[in-house]
Amino acid sequence: MANKNLGLLGEQFVTDESTYLNRRGLLKALGFGGAMAAMPAQAGVFDLFGSDDEAKSPIFQRKPLAYKTQHPKPDLILTPEQKVMTHNNFYEFGTAKTDPANNGQGMQVEPWTLTVEGEVGKPGTVDVWQWMQKAGLEERIYRMRCVEAWSMVIPWIGFELGKFLQQFEPTSRAKYVAFETLYDPEQFPGQKSRRFGGGIDYPYVEGLRMDEAMHPLTLLSVGLYGKTLAPQNGAPIRLVVPWKYGFKGIKSIVKIKLVEKMPPTTWNILASGEYGFYANVNPAVDHPRWSQATERFIGAGGALSVKRQPTLPFNGYGEQVASLYTGMDLKKFY
Repeated sequence: MANKNLGLLGEQFVTDESTYLNRRGLLKALGFGGAMAAMPAQAGVFDLFGSDDEAKSPIFQRKPLAYKTQHPKPDLILTPEQKVMTHNNFYEFGTAKTDPANNGQGMQVEPWTLTVEGEVGKPGTVDVWQWMQKAGLEERIYRMRCVEAWSMVIPWIGFELGKFLQQFEPTSRAKYVAFETLYDPEQFPGQKSRRFGGGIDYPYVEGLRMDEAMHPLTLLSVGLYGKTLAPQNGAPIRLVVPWKYGFKGIKSIVKIKLVEKMPPTTWNILASGEYGFYANVNPAVDHPRWSQATERFIGAGGALSVKRQPTLPFNGYGEQVASLYTGMDLKKFY
């Protein structure tokens, strides 16, 4: 059995999408469908999450993955796959939530290599697609909390970052892990135009402290919902750190570098007063422009199904990761 201390969520215990779609059909039959259509769009409801009818199937062809699923019992609801595929932040494809799905479908993800360098005994380059075949992939169903105060529950597929890094033999000087996204303005319209790409100085960069990177919850994901990642979700390989805000989950990674000093990170460079290096989910530390005490969970259905719920410290993974920050002022190190 999987380590129950990991706080993983098992798909066999999660309320499935069809149950919620059936409930939504019942509401329509009772006359609520017309009421939903007649309601005016409200910021944070229709504008943020849309409705099932607005979802479009991505063109990008994803491949089935072989993986194992052994998880302890959760009590959460999976976000429908279609919403995970069509509600994304990936500014390389544009800043609107639908831009990544609309603009990413021509992305070339094969071949793809990932380089590991810096403070390691054995630097090297890995063919990501070959690595998928031998990595021993597993499903991790995690909560995902965006800094914008919305959340999802996603069944990621991947492998532990720490185990991956061990093969490159990190040295004692490795205190942090720096990540870098592919820089290719021909594929990423947001990299070609600063205005279209949110004013970011690309390539996108992120970082973790070494103990965060080596924690067994930290994942390099290559898929979700049983298939490889789509471009809008960070194909072919991305970082998933479930106790941190979603912007830490850097997408389409091409380089990992182990370093002695804290590396620069994109959102901290852009607005250091709003986005710290650590970015741990913390309901007691508000964003300067909005509260983080609650979040809107994206489940099945449209505006009437949007659920506001309390934000959990460390996104609900405090039992597993709070000890990493013993003695730290989490309001200062946000």
